[in-house]
Amino acid sequence: MTTATALWSFALVVGLLTLTPGLDTALVLRTAALGHRARAWGVVLGIQTGVLAWGALTSLGVTALLTASHLAYEALRWAGAAYLVWMGVQMLRKTFGGHAVQEAAQERATPDTFTSGWRQGALTNLLNPKVGAFYVAVLPQFLPADTNHLAMGLLLTTEHILLGLLWSTALIAGARLLSTWLRRPTARRTLDRLTGTVITAFGLRLALGD
Repeated sequence: MTTATALWSFALVVGLLTLTPGLDTALVLRTAALGHRARAWGVVLGIQTGVLAWGALTSLGVTALLTASHLAYEALRWAGAAYLVWMGVQMLRKTFGGHAVQEAAQERATPDTFTSGWRQGALTNLLNPKVGAFYVAVLPQFLPADTNHLAMGLLLTTEHILLGLLWSTALIAGARLLSTWLRRPTARRTLDRLTGTVITAFGLRLALGD
């Protein structure tokens, strides 16, 4: 396999993965739809920081050791599942009863900060061992034998990040067009319940090992 073939092939695989609706998409859409542009970009770049970390660690062979160690993998899996379920349940809980009004007021008063979004995006990605498992299983297949594996692995990871940034830009632009409608109390509750359900479901799937 040549370098050019590896780049095109990997772009196709991760491009389809990026376009598939999932946890990252739900987080970015929810944050952007509420009008928190700085926080939304923080979430995006936090997610991509996680992708870069997993790609670099895989290229160095560290994640292969993590996958081989059942105890380490299980500890990370349960930590990630607990974090996702907690985040999803918090979103769901705040949409019922007096919590909805209180949360809406609190959301308006909360600073739209890049840092808080970055922290949420990075934690969500780094605590998901399935991302690491994907890189361990897929990335080595796109490393030509005559290349420096670390450099090539980082190049392929950068390609994944760029595709993620392009897709996130489209998501944020689309969410901003609907932000006025989505910030209505009824629409907000629907959005939070949908996002909370998706995140909780991902956490439960991770806990159950599906």
